[in-house]
Amino acid sequence: MTVVDFLNLLIAALMLAVVYAAMSVGMSIIYGVMKIVNLAHAGFLMLGAYFVYELYDKIGVDPLLGVVLAFPVFFVFGAGVHRLLVRRIPTSDQPTLTSLLLLFGLWLVLQNLGYLIWHNDERAILTPRTLSTLQIGPITFPTVRLVVFGAAVASLVALELVLHKTWHGRAVRALMQNNEAGRIVGIDVERTARWAFGVGIAFSGAAGGLLAMLYSFSPSFGGPFLLRAFVVIVLGGLESFSGVAIGALILALVETFGILVLPASYQPAIAFSLLVLALVVLPNGVAGLWMKRKRWA
Repeated sequence: MTVVDFLNLLIAALMLAVVYAAMSVGMSIIYGVMKIVNLAHAGFLMLGAYFVYELYDKIGVDPLLGVVLAFPVFFVFGAGVHRLLVRRIPTSDQPTLTSLLLLFGLWLVLQNLGYLIWHNDERAILTPRTLSTLQIGPITFPTVRLVVFGAAVASLVALELVLHKTWHGRAVRALMQNNEAGRIVGIDVERTARWAFGVGIAFSGAAGGLLAMLYSFSPSFGGPFLLRAFVVIVLGGLESFSGVAIGALILALVETFGILVLPASYQPAIAFSLLVLALVVLPNGVAGLWMKRKRWA
């Protein structure tokens, strides 16, 4: 491998890591506030992909603008799902069988709805950006990946500002740190949980649109990315936003450089192996390991 090849792979991994972080942060928010593992994440990723595709195919809306529109649409969708279904789940400090079955069932409903509407045909979002490249010295940047990378960065920065500068964002962070203390100081837990669930689903839908700009998709599109999202949040620590970034970077690096020794079809196996390794060796994620080292120091 030449130095240029190595740099191209490294840059591709870094850009993919940001997309993986944007894809996974919604699951982290929902788990942090509600202690619910959102198995329906895959279904919302799929719907986000088709939402952006239909806007582009039917009325010519640029896919990037479609991703922006996905945020408010899926936020309302997520808040509605919480109000109708999720808030009825008994609360606890750990994911319950009820929550897992409910959200898994919701995923199956969304997936079969996708088959009913769009059938099993593969679709792709093809724009003038899809095949164009940007050459900077010896490094080649696919234009569509640069656009997706920029959109993912912008969404994560916006989330960081919302979590630190708004009342709802601070309430979410408080409940993630200590749910009982948040109740004591007067945080409306149900309202904040509905807001957090809406934000988590908004990121799922928007991330589905971003991924649809990079990959072809069908109604089963979300499953492999659900596995990757699990890997990211488990590697990073289930309730750590900085850990999500670290987990996304680790997964993207392993997958990108893994193609040097394994065919691309083995990438799901790489992700699954990382998930098992993380659960056995780092059950609290990289963030938990870092906190343990700080205590020892």
